[in-house]
Amino acid sequence: MTERIPGSEPSGLNRLGGESSPYLRQHADNPVHWWPWGDEAFAEARQRGVPVLLSIGYSTCHWCHVMAHESFEDAATAVQMNRDFVNIKVDREERPDVDGIYMAATQAMTGQGGWPMTVFLNHDRQPFHAGTYYPPHEGLGMPSFRRVMGAVTDAWQHRRADLDANAQALTEHIQALSEPRRAAQDWPQGLLDLPLQVLPQLFDQAHGGFGGAPKFPAPTTLDFLLKSGDEQGQAMALLTLRQMGRGGIYDQLGGGFHRYSVDDRWLVPHFEKMLYDNAQLTRTLLAAYQVSGEAEFARLARETLGYLEREMRHPAGGFYSAQDADTQGVEGLTFTWTPAELQEVLGAEDAAWVAAHYGVTEQGNFEDPHRRDAGRRTVLSQVGPLTAEQRARLPELRARLLAARAARPQPHRDDKVLTSWNGLALAALADAARILGESHWLDLARENAAWVRSTMRQPDGTLWHSWLDAQAPKVEGLLEDHALYGLGLTALYQASGELEYLEWARELWEIVRRDFWDESAGLFRSSGGRAEPLLTRQSSAFDSAIISDNAAAALLGLWIHRYWGDEAGKQLARRTVSSHLTELAQAPHGMGGLWQAAAMLEAPHTELAIIGTPGERAPLERVAARFLLPYVALAPAGAPRGLPVLKGREGGGTAYLCVNRACQLPVRDAEGLEAQLAGL
Repeated sequence: MTERIPGSEPSGLNRLGGESSPYLRQHADNPVHWWPWGDEAFAEARQRGVPVLLSIGYSTCHWCHVMAHESFEDAATAVQMNRDFVNIKVDREERPDVDGIYMAATQAMTGQGGWPMTVFLNHDRQPFHAGTYYPPHEGLGMPSFRRVMGAVTDAWQHRRADLDANAQALTEHIQALSEPRRAAQDWPQGLLDLPLQVLPQLFDQAHGGFGGAPKFPAPTTLDFLLKSGDEQGQAMALLTLRQMGRGGIYDQLGGGFHRYSVDDRWLVPHFEKMLYDNAQLTRTLLAAYQVSGEAEFARLARETLGYLEREMRHPAGGFYSAQDADTQGVEGLTFTWTPAELQEVLGAEDAAWVAAHYGVTEQGNFEDPHRRDAGRRTVLSQVGPLTAEQRARLPELRARLLAARAARPQPHRDDKVLTSWNGLALAALADAARILGESHWLDLARENAAWVRSTMRQPDGTLWHSWLDAQAPKVEGLLEDHALYGLGLTALYQASGELEYLEWARELWEIVRRDFWDESAGLFRSSGGRAEPLLTRQSSAFDSAIISDNAAAALLGLWIHRYWGDEAGKQLARRTVSSHLTELAQAPHGMGGLWQAAAMLEAPHTELAIIGTPGERAPLERVAARFLLPYVALAPAGAPRGLPVLKGREGGGTAYLCVNRACQLPVRDAEGLEAQLAGL
């Protein structure tokens, strides 16, 4: 055991000023002597004989800001932290591999997780105590942060053996969580019926969504229901999306969705906006539009992409990560309204009916509990009907309100670019271009792919994970980066017919197989390749805010099998699903991604090749875009070469539909293709 030298003082100061994470930079002026994650920090802890205090959060996290202001900016708290610990700050978005391990530890110790996350580690990076937010003073049954630190320091100095034993046991538990729980049987009959039986029991028949407050969008579950072909399942998804689009969780002026609703009616949101939510929900809305034909879903998808283009896009083509919930320390201040503010922008007459439509009242429906001096304000939601004349005028008045809102102070934006989340955005842009027939989105998708290739792709083809303007990327790509960007490239090929994107997706699949597949466990590991070795290589199958990386990898493998005939893609996808049958049975509502992989494995092997110049293909592609064909290998091409599905077939604007290697007659007219697709 390394003893602390009496009277020893920590060396160095705050080291976060040069980091590439906006979250770490937010803490660069703290009196805390923060270190970034790395070997040097642990070497310092070992040399001084003190434990490590690991603090994990992200730049748009409301309670992270609260704890920073209350504790990390407090001089007395910083003195205690600097004296008794080596303090490490981690951005959970920049290092999801680090976050995942210590979140598992926090959940194991406390029964819950969240951010900010506070974990105490020994010199071998093993956790021995963990929690989330700690207040500066005792209250509400919570110990103060300084009291917690004092207790940890006392235990470290006087009961070190107990701490090390606890750390070892907790580490073994975390490692065990990364192993699949083997099912008693492989691929039971009627597997895909299970979520369609369970999800209706959790469904909110009045407001849509699953469970009560707080209510999250759950796009992967909605996607599975829309793609299932099950009438009840599709109805649940459509109701949910309609209610979300009318509620305050949707930004009624600027487009895009906030993180979640604090109530069960989608009315009052937690105001941060995340790239991953808006990218995934755009695709879900487009699928809903194909299923229902309701123009409202197409409008919401366009407006959401419009928000991403306007406020979240780097000029070179990448997309930023997130926008904060707070403005000048007040949650939702940028987004909420009073009747007087409406009148100032619109005049009394127009403000009256706009207020009735969006529910703006003097009483309001939102008040920041931490800043009551901000007054009662209203989150806009569609609660009142409109006349035909009002409906025609609303876009103009919305634009005026949005312009006025843009003149207000704006929430902080996290400007780092994450490859995995950009893969989600790429797929959304590609789907919008293909389904809506709007070339602008295709232009943005191509620009994103060109930027990622030039900036985030390493010479050997592997990807970086994170980038910030003027900073060289330094975090090695994880499974989520390669799998999700590969899926985005597949969608871009389907929209453009440009084979180079599908070839790049195939290259990323080979990296996924090589660096992340665990043959003995029968699943994909979240980290691998050149990524830093941690306490364990985790494996994720449960969808959190985004589709799980195992589901993304399985789906990418299936698409590569569909297009290239690569049997390994299908085999590894099937083994991945089989390895998680126990989890699928126990939590069918939280694994929409793997359910989609299972459904694709069960679906007929269907291909739709459309060959000809873009002009010749256009009428046939417009027909195909009207149908939700979730597991069909769409193969647009200028010439009959490059893919097995294209070989030996004529071009000139001809469609070939094949199911399980049995092909229908080639068609050149839109009506003929429509009849064939309707028969599916």
